[in-house]
Amino acid sequence: MCRIGSIKCREAVPPSLALRLMLPQQEGHDNSGFALVMQDLEGAFSHYKETPLLSLATTPEGLRLVADHMAALGFVQLAQWVPEVDNRAGLNMAAMPRYVFSNYDWPEVYRYRGQKDREELLLDTRLALRRLLEEHDAGYVYSFWPDVLTLKEIGDPADIAAYFRLWDDDGRLVARNIVAQCRQNTNYGIVRYAAHPFFLQGHTLCANGENTLFTRNREFQQSLHRGYTGFESDSQCLLYTLHYVHRELGWPLTYYKHVLTPLPAAEAASREDGEVLGLIRESLAQLEINGPNAIIGLLPDGKMLACCDAKKLRPLVIGSDGDMVAMASEVCGLNAIVPARDKEKDIYPGERELVVVDNGLELQRWLQ
Repeated sequence: MCRIGSIKCREAVPPSLALRLMLPQQEGHDNSGFALVMQDLEGAFSHYKETPLLSLATTPEGLRLVADHMAALGFVQLAQWVPEVDNRAGLNMAAMPRYVFSNYDWPEVYRYRGQKDREELLLDTRLALRRLLEEHDAGYVYSFWPDVLTLKEIGDPADIAAYFRLWDDDGRLVARNIVAQCRQNTNYGIVRYAAHPFFLQGHTLCANGENTLFTRNREFQQSLHRGYTGFESDSQCLLYTLHYVHRELGWPLTYYKHVLTPLPAAEAASREDGEVLGLIRESLAQLEINGPNAIIGLLPDGKMLACCDAKKLRPLVIGSDGDMVAMASEVCGLNAIVPARDKEKDIYPGERELVVVDNGLELQRWLQ
C-alpha cells in the first residue's frame, strides 16, 4: 500500500513537517520514492506568488532546451531557486543532474488576457515541455502554475530528504498547503511521472489504493481533454475526474463523490435529487471507480478534500489543533505533528462521505 498525507496551516511550514507526518507510517510503504506538492508558498517565492513557477528535474541539455522554448514563447525568467543538494555517498536515490524552480513573467501578449486564457497557456506550455524533454530523454516537468512547487524523486524518503536538505528548515522553502506521498508507483513502471501527488491546472491529488476500472477511465478521459495524458498510474484518473467535474463542468464539489462512487440505482432513484443523480451516472458512468481507495485533494483556491472508496477499504484520518489540519493514512502520522489536538474529534471519513477543509481551517462533512 501507499501512504499519503497532507497539511494545511495558518502559517507557512517547511516540508520537514510533511516528512515528520509521513515517516512514522514507514511500514506502509516500500522506500521507493517521495513526492510533494506545495501551494501558497512563502520564503524564496514570497515575491512571485502571481507569476507561474516551473518545477523541473532535468539534465544540462534539458535546461538549455527549456530555456530556448520559454524564450521563444515570450516568457521572461524573473527568479530561480536551485536546491543546494547534499550529494553524500551512500544515499538510496536516483538523483537527476539538475533541479530547478523558476518563476516567469507572462508573455507580453498575455499580461492583459483573462484568467482562463492564462491557465490554458500554462497547460499547453507544460505539455509542450514534457514532449520536448521526453523526445531528448532530458528530464521531467511536473507543474507550471503560480504559487505551486512540485518535487518528485525515486528512492528512500529519508535519503531524498537528506539530499535536498529538507530537514534544514532554513525558511526558504515553506508553504501553507502541502500534499505528500511516500512510495513510487510500484504496480506499474517506476517513473517519476507516476509518483503521487499528481497536478493539473491548480488541482492536486494523491491516493492510497488501486483503481480496477483504470482502463475504462483512461479510454474515456483521453477523449475529454488534452491535459488528460500520461496515465503512468491508475490513480491519475482520480485527478482527471476531479479536474473535469470541478473545472471543466463547473459542478459543485459534492458531485465529485457521486461521479466516483455513485449510490445504488434504487437508492438514488428514491431521493429528491434522484433525477440529477441518475443523469450523472448515465453520462459519466465511464468515470466510476472500483477497488480500495483513500483520496486527498487540493483545489486551486486552497481548499483541501478527502474521501474514500464505496467499501472503505483504505484508511484515512483527519485531525486539527486549530492552527493546522493534517490528513494521513495512519493516526501515528497525526500524533507526530499535532500531538496536542483533541483526538476525540479526529475524523475517519466514511464510505459515503466527502470532507472539505476551507481556508479558515473549518471542516465540512458532506454525505452522499
